[in-house]
Amino acid sequence: MPSATRRATEYLLGAFGVMLLLAFVYQWGFATFEGQRIDYISSLYVVVETFTTTGFGLYADEWDTNAMQLLMIGFQLSGVGLIFLALPAVIIPLINEALTSSPPTTTAASDHVVICAFTPRGETLVKELRARDQPYVVVEPDADRAVELSGDHDVVHGDPEEVEALARANVADARALVADADDETNASVVLSAREVSEEVRVVSLVEDEDVADYHRYAGADRVISPRRLLGESLGAKATASVADELGDGVEIGEDFQIAELLVHHGSPLVGETVAESAIGERTGANVLGAWDDGEFESPPRPERVIDEHTVLLVVGTEAELEELKELTLSETRRRRRGRVLVVGYGMVGHSAAGELRPTDDVVVVDLEDDDGVDVVGDATERETLEEAGIHDARAVVLALDSDTTTIFATLAVKQVAPHAEVIVRANDADSVPKLYRAGAEYVLALSTVSGRLLASYLLDEEVLRPETQVDLVRTRAPRLEGEGLAEADVRARTGVTVVAIERDGDLLTDIGPDTRVVPDDTLVVAGTDDAVNRFNELFC
Repeated sequence: MPSATRRATEYLLGAFGVMLLLAFVYQWGFATFEGQRIDYISSLYVVVETFTTTGFGLYADEWDTNAMQLLMIGFQLSGVGLIFLALPAVIIPLINEALTSSPPTTTAASDHVVICAFTPRGETLVKELRARDQPYVVVEPDADRAVELSGDHDVVHGDPEEVEALARANVADARALVADADDETNASVVLSAREVSEEVRVVSLVEDEDVADYHRYAGADRVISPRRLLGESLGAKATASVADELGDGVEIGEDFQIAELLVHHGSPLVGETVAESAIGERTGANVLGAWDDGEFESPPRPERVIDEHTVLLVVGTEAELEELKELTLSETRRRRRGRVLVVGYGMVGHSAAGELRPTDDVVVVDLEDDDGVDVVGDATERETLEEAGIHDARAVVLALDSDTTTIFATLAVKQVAPHAEVIVRANDADSVPKLYRAGAEYVLALSTVSGRLLASYLLDEEVLRPETQVDLVRTRAPRLEGEGLAEADVRARTGVTVVAIERDGDLLTDIGPDTRVVPDDTLVVAGTDDAVNRFNELFC
């Protein structure tokens, strides 16, 4: 029963109980103060008449004593008080409930992904699912939130810890279930999911890796720690940004891969437009996209200017990417290695430091002394940064829990050591633009990284590293067969780049405007979610 209806029922029962009680009081008062006896029904009639303000009492003319009149004043005030109490407590909520849409409680979806419940990383996952036309259902325990979400999403209102709610979400026919609440709730959700179906694929997210085994024992097929993943991504980015060798990319075939390269101060590319840089002619590599101040563009506009903070997403052979890597570095950085400061030693910082230690001199800074912490202090203060050796550092990884503190720490690092590259963890995607404005070279949002990793696992598709905004998809394009890529104007019409073609067991990577698609070709395309979606609509 809805809360407002239940409250109204309780109020009416309570008010009737009060009237029954006061009928006895009236019967007693009339006999005591006026010396007359009346039956109980007549007494109850007087009380109801008084409380409903429809009259002044059947025996009003016989109230001669002051005591009886005072008693009736109390009755009348009590009746009016109950009426005024009913307005905010009962009447208005009932009206609101009647006007408010009821949240959906069932779904007819099948082969869908069940998401319990809707978080910022869930939003990223939903974008990925929508780009692939993959149906999904959100199980939301809060009724108001469920109504709000139902305008844009397929929603089932219910507690995801309850077997009955998951059954109404049709988990038995689902492709997968994602448990995305706190660690204890997620374990309970996994158990409930297994009650509904032993076959459905279950993914559980954990904040504390120490409880991961509990989730596996409960029945989770895969347990993901977003914070550990984010830390490893931050560490990998700090390593790859200035390494002498090319950092790990995503292999498409033997000796052909996609990678990200940061353009450094002093690089010959700085100040040139994408067209002027002639990267394809100079190196053979192909530019798929570009990051700058948190904005990603794929494909990049020819007139887009490359600066020292631009991150290029490129594809090519290892030799081509190595040659482009040299172009992104200044002469002083081509052989430079140095200290890396990791600020914050929670799960994210611990993972980042672990990723960096095999190749770099790592100094860990944290507010609290602990094993692995080299400098104890506040990273927003100059003294702490100088004690950690900020002037000799080539990079700073900020892995703090608070985005506000991270923004301030970014400003502090850039003030003390403007040469240092700042690579930052963000909790809230809305903080990403602020961190770039504060001076960060690269920002990874926790929700984005974990959401994209979930998508890559659930969709069984290869994507670039989870923090990247570009997907790598192998697909057939029957509507493109017989046409050349330039003739079909694929890149301009969709925004994707055809980076390779699988044909007769071979991988063709020398793709140009005149390349023609033939029957049974499998295209390897790269682009944003929306771009891949447009490509599928036009050519698949």
